[in-house]
Amino acid sequence: MIETAAASGVAFEPTEYINGNADSGLLLLCDHARNTVPPGYGDLGVPADQFERHIGYDIGARAVTVELAQRLSAPACLTTFSRLLIDPNRGDDDPTLIMRLSDGAVVPGNARVDSAERAHRIATFHKPYHDLIDQTLDVMIAKAPPPVIVSIHSFTPVWRGVPRPWHVTVLWDSDPRAVRPMLDGLRAQQDLVVGDNEPYDGALKNDTMYRHASRRGLAHVLLELRQDLIADQPGAMEWADRLEPILKTIASNLECRRIQHFKSRSDTE
Repeated sequence: MIETAAASGVAFEPTEYINGNADSGLLLLCDHARNTVPPGYGDLGVPADQFERHIGYDIGARAVTVELAQRLSAPACLTTFSRLLIDPNRGDDDPTLIMRLSDGAVVPGNARVDSAERAHRIATFHKPYHDLIDQTLDVMIAKAPPPVIVSIHSFTPVWRGVPRPWHVTVLWDSDPRAVRPMLDGLRAQQDLVVGDNEPYDGALKNDTMYRHASRRGLAHVLLELRQDLIADQPGAMEWADRLEPILKTIASNLECRRIQHFKSRSDTE
């Protein structure tokens, strides 16, 4: 069952939760699932077509996440607000938490965000998402061996005029447990170009994976799928087909289903 704002009877619900089995061995996350701006914020002064770009949300990521959650009977936590309002994959003190300029697009609605408005957006949108993840993990860990956290993102096929060669990339920090089988499973599909910590580095202080996986000692992996490959339903289903058997293997791996702490590369002495 998918719980949305309409189902809960509130004007705007900042999170979407997909029920799953607590003993599935997997918790799926989608930080940038939608490009919606909550009531009261208008369009943030941004033209509508800009919200259809990667600056508004991770194109295709929600469809892949929902399909995998249903196939794997795994719980999933997703956001319902645009990353232009506030980025849930950043720490509270990150300077890019609320962007005034995003990939060339000016965001007038963020130009005069003061400390009070910043705190309001954190409390109203950012915090409920992270609270939902924490609550879901608490339930899963109480009922079964700890789950593996899998976060689904997407990236643009071209950046500043330069084509990106990868079909999929795997981002990670220091814990290799879920990363090794994910990379092995993807590389075994010989039609794929697979990136390892490209075009981004998976070590980011206080991001979602640091906050919920690294701190808890839970095995985890962040997937970046190329947006043109998952922008429509057939593409999303193809990638669910590719990922489903790999995730089943990871969920059944006992090494991945225990608490073990690895020092983050983002932590300084």
